[in-house]
Amino acid sequence: MAECVTTGRDEPDNQQPFYQQDLAARIDALPASAGLWKFIILLSLGGFFELYDLFQTGYISGGLAADGIFHAGGQGAFGIADSAAFAAATFLGLFIGASLLSPWADRIGRRATFMYALLWYGLFSLLMACQQQAEWVIFMRMMVGIGLGVELVTIDTYLTEWVPAPLRTRAFAFAFFIQFLSVPAVALMSWWLVPQTIFGLSGWRYVVIIGALASVLVWVIRKRLPESARWLLQQRRFGEARRVMRDMETRCGVVDGEDFPPRAAPEAAGPVRGSFRDIWSPRYRGRTATMMVMNIFQAIGFFGFGNWLPALLSGQGASVTHSLLYAFFITLAYPLGALLCSRYADRMENKWQIVLACLTTVVFGSLFALQSSPAWLIVCGFFITWSNAWLTYSYHSYQSEVFPTYIRARAVGFCYSFSRLSTVFSSIIIGFILQYGGTGGVIAFIVASMLIVMLTIGIFGPKTRGVDLEDI
Repeated sequence: MAECVTTGRDEPDNQQPFYQQDLAARIDALPASAGLWKFIILLSLGGFFELYDLFQTGYISGGLAADGIFHAGGQGAFGIADSAAFAAATFLGLFIGASLLSPWADRIGRRATFMYALLWYGLFSLLMACQQQAEWVIFMRMMVGIGLGVELVTIDTYLTEWVPAPLRTRAFAFAFFIQFLSVPAVALMSWWLVPQTIFGLSGWRYVVIIGALASVLVWVIRKRLPESARWLLQQRRFGEARRVMRDMETRCGVVDGEDFPPRAAPEAAGPVRGSFRDIWSPRYRGRTATMMVMNIFQAIGFFGFGNWLPALLSGQGASVTHSLLYAFFITLAYPLGALLCSRYADRMENKWQIVLACLTTVVFGSLFALQSSPAWLIVCGFFITWSNAWLTYSYHSYQSEVFPTYIRARAVGFCYSFSRLSTVFSSIIIGFILQYGGTGGVIAFIVASMLIVMLTIGIFGPKTRGVDLEDI
C-alpha cells in the first residue's frame, strides 16, 4: 500500500498530507523542457567551481613558488613541500565538508545548504587570493575545500530529487559536461595568467579571484532555485511542497496541473530527520559499505590518471613540453565524453554503466602501458579519460539514488568523503610506484582498483534505472 506523510494532527486545507507516490508521479511527469534543463544547468554551475578549484591546485602552485610564498622540501611551512601541503589541505577540506557538514542539507534543506556552501567558497577563495604567507594560503585553501565538499554532495541530492526518474542519469551526464568544462578552462586560464603580473598582482591570484567572483555571480542567479519538494514533504511542510511543485511545473511548461488529491493519513512515512546510525541500519548498511568501497577505489582511477597524466606520458618517452600538449588534448575527453554519453545515459542500468566504464579503463589502461607512439598514447589516454567521465556521472547519480530522502545528503556525504581520503593516500602511493615501478606499475595499480569497483558494484549494487526514489 502506498505510504502517506502526516503530522498526526489536523491541518488547514492547503496543508493536508498527501502520498509520496503522488509527488513522485508529478515529478516523473515533468517534460524534458527548456525550463527543466535550465534548472539542471544552474545546479551544475556549482559543481563547475569544485572541479575548477581541484584542477587549479597544480597550475597555481608554480606561481606561488615564483612569488616566494611556497618553498620546496623541508623549507616548507610544515616541514614538507608547501605545494604538497596545499594539495593535502584541499582534500582535507573536501573530506570535512562532505563527511561532517553535508548532513546539514538533510536538516535545513537542499537549497539553503547549496547557497551557503557556494557563498562560503567565494568568500574564502577571495581571502586566499589576499594572503602573503604559506601558512595562511594553505589554511584558506582548506576552508575553500570545506565549502566545495558540501556543495557537490548537495548538488547530487538536489538533482536526484527534482529530475524525473527516466531522465536522472542523463541529467547527471549533462551536468558533468558543464562541470568538466572547468578542466580545460582552468588549464588555459592558468597558462595565460600565472606567468604574468597585472596591476601589481601575480597571475595566480587572478586565477583564484576569477573563480570566486564568478561563484558570487552564480549565487545571485541561483537565488530563485526552488527547495526540493521531496525534502519539504519529508519535513511535513505540505503547503510549501505543493507550491514549489506547481512552480516547477510552470517552469517546465505544465499549465493545467491539478492539485494533489485529498488522502486519508493513517500512518507516518518515517522520521523527519535521520542520524548517522540510520545509514548503518540493517536495511542500508550493505549499500553504505558498497558505496564506501566504490569511492575509495574509483578515486584511484580518476585522480591517479588525471593528476599524474603528464608524468605518465613522460614515463612513456614524451618530453615535458609534449607531455603537457598531449595532456591538454586528452583532458578534452572529460567534457566531450560526458556530453556524448548524455544522449544515451538513460538506456542502461546505472550499475552496469559503472562496471563498463571501469572495464574501459582496464582495457585502455593496459594498452596505454604498452605504447610509445604519440598518436596511440593520445588515443589510449583519451579513452581512459572518457571512461573516467562516464564513471563519474554514473556513480554520482547512482550513490544519490540508493538512499532515502531523510538521510540522502548524510549518507552520500559520508560515502563520498572516502574518495577524498583515498586521493590523499593514493597520491603518495602512486609517487612511490612511479619512482620504482614506472608507468607500468602505476597503470597496474589503477587497473586493479577499477577491477575492485567492477566486482563490488556488479555483485552488490541494486538496480535503479527508471525506478522512483521511494521504491529503490
